[in-house]
Amino acid sequence: MQNPPPGQQQQGYGSPYGTPPNSPMMQPPGGGDTGPKGKTALGGLDANLASALGYPIVIIAIIMMVTEKQNRFARFNAMQALLLYGTMIVIYIGLLILAVIFAMMSSTLGTLIGLVIMLFGLGCFGAVIFCAYKAYQGEWFKLPAIGNIAENFAKK
Repeated sequence: MQNPPPGQQQQGYGSPYGTPPNSPMMQPPGGGDTGPKGKTALGGLDANLASALGYPIVIIAIIMMVTEKQNRFARFNAMQALLLYGTMIVIYIGLLILAVIFAMMSSTLGTLIGLVIMLFGLGCFGAVIFCAYKAYQGEWFKLPAIGNIAENFAKK
């Protein structure tokens, strides 16, 4: 048996059929798939599909946060979805407190705040659908303020 020259590796069991002898194995040295076309730990779904489902279905975002260790795109969108919902809940509670205070002052003010709450809900629905669409397209869309937090989390 002859040894290969230095700098060349012998094609063995770990190499897929048809790969050149000096090609890298499976993953880049940085490790992990960072793109939207990779697979996730969530049942082997594509990262863009799992990320898109994480926006309207919060439990999927929570599961991805716990299980996904490799795909940064999926981790980023899962964290952004959870931060988006957390922000929406805090603003909604604040608007409800204002509605109660204004309703005690005047029924007209209470009605106006009720309309603002309905518009806020419609805006939240639109934001969730828009973010899910961007995630499905494979775009790294960052929301203002919470996008940077989600990006820092995904880099860990």
